[in-house]
Amino acid sequence: MGAFKKLGLVPKLIIAIILGILIGRYLPVGVTRLFVTFSKIFGSFLSFIIPLMILAFVTKGIADLGEGAGKLLGITVLIAYISTLVAGSLSYIMSSNIFPKFITTAQVDAITAAEGKTLDPYFKVPITPFFDVTGALIFAFMMGIAISWLRKNNNGEVLYKAVSEFNIIITRVLEVAIVPVLPFFILGNFAEMSYSGSVFAVLSIFWRIFLCIVILHLLYVTVMFLVSGSYTGKNPFAMLKNEVRGYMTAIGTQSSAATIPVNLQCARNNGVSREIADFVVPLGATVHMPGSMITITGCTFTILYMYNLPHSFGLMLSLIATLGVAMVAAPGAPGGAVMSALPFLPIVGIAPESAMASLLISLYLTQDSFGTAANVSGDVAIAAAVDKFYNKVILGNKDWKAEPVVTNPQ
Repeated sequence: MGAFKKLGLVPKLIIAIILGILIGRYLPVGVTRLFVTFSKIFGSFLSFIIPLMILAFVTKGIADLGEGAGKLLGITVLIAYISTLVAGSLSYIMSSNIFPKFITTAQVDAITAAEGKTLDPYFKVPITPFFDVTGALIFAFMMGIAISWLRKNNNGEVLYKAVSEFNIIITRVLEVAIVPVLPFFILGNFAEMSYSGSVFAVLSIFWRIFLCIVILHLLYVTVMFLVSGSYTGKNPFAMLKNEVRGYMTAIGTQSSAATIPVNLQCARNNGVSREIADFVVPLGATVHMPGSMITITGCTFTILYMYNLPHSFGLMLSLIATLGVAMVAAPGAPGGAVMSALPFLPIVGIAPESAMASLLISLYLTQDSFGTAANVSGDVAIAAAVDKFYNKVILGNKDWKAEPVVTNPQ
């Protein structure tokens, strides 16, 4: 047990994934249900704590920024939206040129036959959040900018101290009750997926689509770090290496928001100043979703092509542009992006309650964790670039120098 505690987070996550698959496949159902029960309860706790994380980090981050806070908020959201649109467009280009070579309509029946086997937990503990993620985000924006304005006018110190102490409390909760438990949460998730078998059935049929989408995820993230590294003067490959922990955590949790505590440390290891990291990383977890957009665009194109429905770039671009706004905060929950997209699928001719939508959800969920991993990785690349832009351009600090990348983080 002592040796396990000494392992880094990435080895723990890998062990959890392997054990989850083995438990779900080979151990009695009762054992699997035990891990699933824990995973569901912890998931409820995560849902409760995530809005508080957003409130603590984003409010404190904006309040600390002071001058230029509103401008920084605008430029960060704009970069995130443009990145999401570009990712979706690239996904369409890839899908339209590659997928028609190996998609057959006979695969629809095969996927449908693999669905329906689920495993319920022994019991549930509903933990209702004080407010949803979107509400927390809007309130954090409002409070952060207001506190920043008050401090500029020599007021607001009491409120600022309260926000700072709340930030310390949430940070401590993450260190003690979230990050150390993530491997067990991931183990339960993979045990459930392994038991159901539906995920692997879909993967066995759509492995080429899955492979193409994941490769595009990796290429897009790599390009983001190359651009960010070039702009900031940092080694992009060292930055990518430091992001592995965040990437692996996101694969296991399937939640951008649940990966925030790990991703914050990844950003700090990549030389992002604390005030920018505490602002951009939580914000990016709710508004920046290139990985999710790549996945949902590829999956939507697959369904449209299989059913011989219109799938022009103009039609798909209208869906991509809409989802870039509609899916804000959705990646915080596993599968949240595709569920948020359902009301807008009629744009491309797919009814939300149809078998096509069900098939789309199944196809998306098999790749959701990799899309989430691309989302959070891109957040760190953006944070590094925003750090320099904020200090050099918005504040006009010509002598500012970025913190160095930590090459051997603990």
